[in-house]
Amino acid sequence: MYNNVMEIDVIGAGLAGSEAAIYLANKGCMVNLIEMRPKFQTGAHKTDLPAEFVCSNSLGSSDILSASGLLKEEGIRLGSTLFKIAKEYSVPSGNSLSIDRFGFSEKIREIIKSNKNINYTVEKYDKINTSKPTIIATGPLTETTLSQDIKNLFGEEHFHFYDAVAPIVEKNSINFNKAFYASRWDKGEADYINCPMTKEEYEKFYDFIINAKKAPLKEFEANYFEGCMPVEVMASRGKDTLRFGPMKPVGLFDRRIETEYKKNQFYAVVQLRQDDKQANLYNLVGFQTNLLWKEQKKMLEFIPGLENANIVRYGVMHANTFINSPKILNPYLQSKKYSSLFFAGQLTGVEGYCESIITGLFSAINMERYLSDKPMIELSQDTMLGSLIAYITCENHKKFQPINSNWGIVNKIDGDKKKLKDKKFKNSLLSKRALDETDKIKKLLEEETK
Repeated sequence: MYNNVMEIDVIGAGLAGSEAAIYLANKGCMVNLIEMRPKFQTGAHKTDLPAEFVCSNSLGSSDILSASGLLKEEGIRLGSTLFKIAKEYSVPSGNSLSIDRFGFSEKIREIIKSNKNINYTVEKYDKINTSKPTIIATGPLTETTLSQDIKNLFGEEHFHFYDAVAPIVEKNSINFNKAFYASRWDKGEADYINCPMTKEEYEKFYDFIINAKKAPLKEFEANYFEGCMPVEVMASRGKDTLRFGPMKPVGLFDRRIETEYKKNQFYAVVQLRQDDKQANLYNLVGFQTNLLWKEQKKMLEFIPGLENANIVRYGVMHANTFINSPKILNPYLQSKKYSSLFFAGQLTGVEGYCESIITGLFSAINMERYLSDKPMIELSQDTMLGSLIAYITCENHKKFQPINSNWGIVNKIDGDKKKLKDKKFKNSLLSKRALDETDKIKKLLEEETK
């Protein structure tokens, strides 16, 4: 079927690029998967593995009544390999899908290296060949030369925002005389480690963090992405901002202490989430930071239970890049100007691991269809993926900014207004509608392969 078709270049072996390459290879396409690491590092990646999780190890909620959970289920039904492997390498984290990041990436490397249709090459890719089928999935840390080539091709400036990473600590250095295991409202297993604070402890912590020294930001003024806000920036927005954000104490109870049910025990709580399969490492949830490393060590000393915690990875901050997708891409994630060129992942302006994976899959589905002269697929905004792509390709944006999956971008649903005020009921209808639409595409793809 593809004997007369040129090889496909997939640039970037992150989450989006790995998903795209595996999908195309499994369809019988010959794929050149090109990755610059470890010859050239990004400043945020730590390994030479494909599909590396750089920041958190969580893919968000597994519940299909959540936006993130629905997006993952749509991806699984459309044939995602990475979502399937993520479930195999999951670690306990309540109702969320969190993974052993290194085990996951090593498995993806094994799948890529063992696929005879994938030629994995380590080199820096500087210039796009617009006449060759290519998927650009170089992510938010796209190398400067390639970034400039994209600017030259489209005459559109990139936008920028800063992204941050949270510290990771060793579990055996946590003081469990103060910390305790629990999930919010006791839902599921008690998978999170919780470090509670009194009002006095929180105020001392807050005073420290708003005065702590930060690492200098280079190149341009910071434009933070709201979904990955550094903890010190959140703190600067008001004394109680953290208590209504990552340090929210609601629904967290230390069962060693008797208290009236549903009555808050604590003034604030720092949560830690398992980061590896062996449960040796835990990351601080919502504590992305740009503080100097010595300041991060001091910050932990203000958190009960983490006074002597051993930090195995400090938080860092880096500039992320995304293209002006509304001007550059159509709803197939295909370039409007160069038909052989597709984009995927965070470079398109989606934000998050799940969003990166599923846009990698979607770009590959349409690349395969483009090369075999099949009608390309445009998903309805009744689906979460269709809504996400419609948002990043909509030309009406006055100021285009990265976006996560969320219910606000999905088509509204008709029904009894009184009943629709029940969020769970409403989301169940939205999810069913979305999965019914996804199953139509799934059936089409399956019938075409028979």
